[in-house]
Amino acid sequence: MFTGIITDIGTVSNVEMRGDMRARISCHYDMVGVDMGASIACDGVCLTVVDKGPDWFDVDISAETISKTNIGANGWAGGKRLNLERALRVGDELGGHIVSGHVDGVAIVEEMHDEGDSTRITFRAPDTLAKFIAPKGSVALNGTSLTVNEVEGSTFGINVIPHTQQVTTWGTIKTGDAVNLEIDTLARYVARLAEAG
Repeated sequence: MFTGIITDIGTVSNVEMRGDMRARISCHYDMVGVDMGASIACDGVCLTVVDKGPDWFDVDISAETISKTNIGANGWAGGKRLNLERALRVGDELGGHIVSGHVDGVAIVEEMHDEGDSTRITFRAPDTLAKFIAPKGSVALNGTSLTVNEVEGSTFGINVIPHTQQVTTWGTIKTGDAVNLEIDTLARYVARLAEAG
């Protein structure tokens, strides 16, 4: 479980295809304190540490995960920067919202413009997920907990403040990019209960 508060920016240093994809990610975490088998959200995708060194960790990524995330849409090549978050521990501050790291699909950046010091970004979500996105609700985009401003059909908008742009990869996002979308868990259950009557 995660909060959507990014704690590091990692860089993909190597990718190889085995039975699954194996990726090595360089980071600034003190890897002595990260156990083998620990979960780290990488651009919002919960992945398991399968090997590690002083400033890197390896993860295996299944074909299912690749097909549901922007890894399949964009690929992960050497040099790609990723938002990282270590798993929530009991007693940690819940500064964002409850995030599982189970990406629901991919949203596409449709439009961007400056609004004061912030950047307003409009996304197009898959139709099957749009019904779970509500104004003033939460979404996780590339692992970052963000508040939805408005929703119109399958499009929705958010604002990214300067601080978020500086401490995450949001400062380099551009129109046409595919981003990992995880809808709010509470919204999913509320919608399911409403369907059940």
